Amino acid sequence: MTRTLSSTAQAPRDPSKKETDAAALRAIAQAAVDVELFTIPLYMTSLYSIEGMHAITGQGNDFYKGRLWPGAKTSADPEKADNPANAKAFNIVFSVFIQEMLHLQMAANMATVIGVAPDFTSAALQDENHGWTCYGPSKTIIPNIIDLKDTKNEDVAVDIGPLDQARVSLFLAIEQPEADAKAAIKKGKKDDYFPDAPFKTWAEGDPLPMFGTIGWMYQCYYDYLSLEYDDGSKLWDDVFVQGAVQNDLFNFFSSPGHPMREFMGFETTIATTERGIAFEQMVGMMDAITDQGEGSEIKRRPQLLQAVKPKYCPNEDALKSDYPSYDDKGAQVPSADSVARHGNDGRDHYERFQEVQDLLGEITTWASASKAGKWTAADLQAPDYDGSNPYGLPTPEQIADALNALAADPDSHTLLSQAATGAIAGVTTVLNDYWAKSGGQFPFPSMVGSGDRMSIAWAVLGKTPDLSLGLAPMSKTKLYHACQSLDFSASGDNQCAAVEVFHSCRGSNGCRAQGGCGFVQATTGGGSCGGSTSSGGGGVGGGGCGTAVSMRSFGGMCAGPPAPPNAKLYSAPSDNKCGTLGGCAVPISASQIFPTSGTMQLYNFIAGAPGNWLSDPFATMKYEKGEKVHDVAYRAYSEVMKKRGQTVPPDPPPADTLRLAFPPST
Repeated sequence: MTRTLSSTAQAPRDPSKKETDAAALRAIAQAAVDVELFTIPLYMTSLYSIEGMHAITGQGNDFYKGRLWPGAKTSADPEKADNPANAKAFNIVFSVFIQEMLHLQMAANMATVIGVAPDFTSAALQDENHGWTCYGPSKTIIPNIIDLKDTKNEDVAVDIGPLDQARVSLFLAIEQPEADAKAAIKKGKKDDYFPDAPFKTWAEGDPLPMFGTIGWMYQCYYDYLSLEYDDGSKLWDDVFVQGAVQNDLFNFFSSPGHPMREFMGFETTIATTERGIAFEQMVGMMDAITDQGEGSEIKRRPQLLQAVKPKYCPNEDALKSDYPSYDDKGAQVPSADSVARHGNDGRDHYERFQEVQDLLGEITTWASASKAGKWTAADLQAPDYDGSNPYGLPTPEQIADALNALAADPDSHTLLSQAATGAIAGVTTVLNDYWAKSGGQFPFPSMVGSGDRMSIAWAVLGKTPDLSLGLAPMSKTKLYHACQSLDFSASGDNQCAAVEVFHSCRGSNGCRAQGGCGFVQATTGGGSCGGSTSSGGGGVGGGGCGTAVSMRSFGGMCAGPPAPPNAKLYSAPSDNKCGTLGGCAVPISASQIFPTSGTMQLYNFIAGAPGNWLSDPFATMKYEKGEKVHDVAYRAYSEVMKKRGQTVPPDPPPADTLRLAFPPST
């Protein structure tokens, strides 16, 4: 092992300190979750500020042949891209962004093993309405790590923004190796950082000391984890939780969707049946995080920058198998994600951001080359676009007009900022639930969808979305709807869905009637990012589906009705019976079409106790491959209203600008 236990953590301690030591260890575990989560919206905002266009693709799917949408994507051959610097930079920052999701997963898995329920919406980073308070032009503190006012980087703000020198300087400060970080601290301030563990005067409830670097935080984590006492006991033995919840996005096996584990050299979950093995896996995760980020495993000695060890790099064959790419005709092409990740993950984050810094003079962002208000149909057409439109999609001209109309609307910055914030909240709130019980799944589709929302915000506005703008709390007595003209309360609300219910994945829709796009969910749950749960969004938007009364027609939480033999019933868009059991993105893109055919269960929502509704199944409805999702949603809505004895116009209204601008989910 290359780890070295700090000398201050080697001496046996008085057992009376064990309770305080356990509290400190658990506080560090949550701090690690906060630090890893802090980087994700920050890096994501800059990643999607890079100017670029992408096709909507899928295996065997040519629905969007010749069409383009705003937003850069990974490239399998950056040198051949229209702007090689943009393609290289996107690949590099994307590779870091994905590894930060890995680090967040591992930090959460480590936390549960020592008795911490990881909090992904903590006040350390966000307010109660999911606005991000840790970023801003006057902010200088990297949470738990360092106040940049105490360093030579005192002019660097801890703020989101385009990929520019200010952001890269911040990213380098975040990922600094120990030696560089210590050299950057001003004289007289060094004693405020790099604390010895165990902390001398810390008491439960006190703020943690500032660690100086992310690597030092994990060093202190390891030191506390290793504490022994005069009576021969070990802190690890007292805090270890057998059977703690573990979740995995990276090394799980699921054929055909994710047929290979990505990292062959280390575990991304902890086997909690045997405490000795679990300890080694805990420390192995810390080593992986620090080596990938700063280029060294946990050590007391300053370490020169070095390449990431092969055991901490993803397997290239696994990435190709797990993340295939397709062209706009549905044919498989070389994996762009594999090139982005395997091609860059051999260098630590600090080195990668140095490479991005060297590219800055050639990179264009939506802020530096704004298209705001200047979109044309030609911008949205690939070279193979032939003008055909067999599925009746909005035309490139209509989409360009919508992008320009949003740019001219003074309310768009707030709306699109909240759409981006809400998409991220759809991830963080789901993570809280997933790590609270077994059987969850990291909401990777939600994270991808968040990038789509961020891309559109950048492309429309040409300026940074404001992630500090939170979302108003949802009324507990209102039955919200998922998209334009689908209001079951018949209030005349023909606007798009309330921004409070915007989301980018079926797993992050909080309540009944909030399911969206064409990736349908079975009425019995299951599938990526949308498993059936007994709580199903309780307390959000008028109670969940976790009470028997809300499933009165067939009883039992979110479990029925039973599907006919050899058939499966799916949730209709905006007519799902309860939280998570619906389709994907809300609002529904005007270009979203169903990639398959099937049968949907329709539900009428009957007012029950205040703030709750009965989800009453009353009929089924066929839908066909190639139908536009909103058309099907409106058809389902019409059937529900007919069941209630009410009539609606026979055709849905024309799509509004937001639905035209939002791309279909991929």
